[in-house]
Amino acid sequence: MSFQAYLENIKAKTGLVPEVFVIRAEAKGFMINGELNPNITAAEITNWLKEKYELGHGHAMAMYAYFKGKRD
Repeated sequence: MSFQAYLENIKAKTGLVPEVFVIRAEAKGFMINGELNPNITAAEITNWLKEKYELGHGHAMAMYAYFKGKRD
């Protein structure tokens, strides 16, 4: 599955676009000014996405990659 397909599936499942996840991650302190908080682990972020949004591991990792700056 392509990275874009992961993002499209996340939107279909949650109704949220990646930019909304960035805003919510910043509100949680996982990101600061659009950058990942260095004191937060990937596991903390993916666990949040799995618990709050019921994403699978691959989809949570795709969002984590988006947070890191991947766009294609």
